[in-house]
Amino acid sequence: MPHPASSATMSAKPDMAGIEKFSKSKVKKIATQEKNLLPSKETMEKEKQAREG
Repeated sequence: MPHPASSATMSAKPDMAGIEKFSKSKVKKIATQEKNLLPSKETMEKEKQAREG
């Protein structure tokens, strides 16, 4: 059975030692590539017409 004081301490104050030592210079810069997974309005209209016709 865990000690109640130790679990309360851990949830109340997380260990910030690693965050304080973190260096932004070690992070790689990458180009963000956005993906548009939705079809265009024109594509949707063409498909709708194809189904109806």
